Amino acid sequence: MRIGASLFVIALGAILTFAVSWSPRGLDLRVVGVVLMLVGLVGMALRLTVFRRREVVVRERPPHEREIIREPEGY
Repeated sequence: MRIGASLFVIALGAILTFAVSWSPRGLDLRVVGVVLMLVGLVGMALRLTVFRRREVVVRERPPHEREIIREPEGY
């Protein structure tokens, strides 16, 4: 889950928890909202820790530190 999707799920859960007063029979939208907020938070935490892109840093040696490999004469 990307960060944008996590924020959307958190916002949807907050709307269902705090802004909606109507609830269908047999389903508590406040509980659904809390569950959606928790899912969004877990998704964001996983994205920021486990699934983050690993940055690869390639450093080139300065010219004075480079090794010069020469083939022996006769090849």
